[in-house]
Amino acid sequence: MNDRFIRSICIDWDQIEGNSYLRSIEAIKHMGELEFTNNVTFFVGENGSGKSTLIEAIAVAYGFNPEGGTINYRFSTYDDISPLGNAVHMVKGFRKPGSGYFFRAESFFNVASKAEEYRDGDPKELYYARYGGKSLHEQSHGESFLAYFQSFDREGLYIMDEPEAALSPQRQLSLLMQIAKMAEAGSQFIIATHSPILLGLPDADILSFDDGEMKPCTYEDTESYQITEMFINNRRVLLERLLKEE
Repeated sequence: MNDRFIRSICIDWDQIEGNSYLRSIEAIKHMGELEFTNNVTFFVGENGSGKSTLIEAIAVAYGFNPEGGTINYRFSTYDDISPLGNAVHMVKGFRKPGSGYFFRAESFFNVASKAEEYRDGDPKELYYARYGGKSLHEQSHGESFLAYFQSFDREGLYIMDEPEAALSPQRQLSLLMQIAKMAEAGSQFIIATHSPILLGLPDADILSFDDGEMKPCTYEDTESYQITEMFINNRRVLLERLLKEE
């Protein structure tokens, strides 16, 4: 039985204007029903392939604030939200998540600010204890994101758009371990990423948005893995060739 918090999605293209840029995103345009059967699903693909656009639409369709945060966050600092979220038809599971979080690297500063604002009168010492004893704004971008994420300890739904943008390789490993632990306990993750570290999570589903279609792929078939492996194993030859072309 599929008991994920989000079981499947599809797009009602009748709700998208005929001249919308969304109709030119091949991988999304040709998408049928997308079923989530794994607690961790990665979206991979080149910039502009549509993975982040779909991630945002899924988050909005579920009820998250477009700029990120928990399900209860409501704020807006810019008006640049894709209309795709309103066209996503979603089949939810029978379980209700104990918590949830939509992460966007570019807007996490605003999420951290709202976390301070929404602390509901909790003493600062008690509030900061959730994040390692310091205000999120007194930590680096990577430290604050990881501390914020690690404060979630209940089974929930977590949607992330390129979380590696905030994290060093070592902290990406810490995030991977946290995701694995929470997924094993029943949490669901949908993540758009370029990180060969995060993509290495065992048994996760990986969907590629490259070549104009959305299709399953293996870890070794992702460009993130292939390019990283090629660079590490052939760094000098590759750089000599690339720099010579310049």
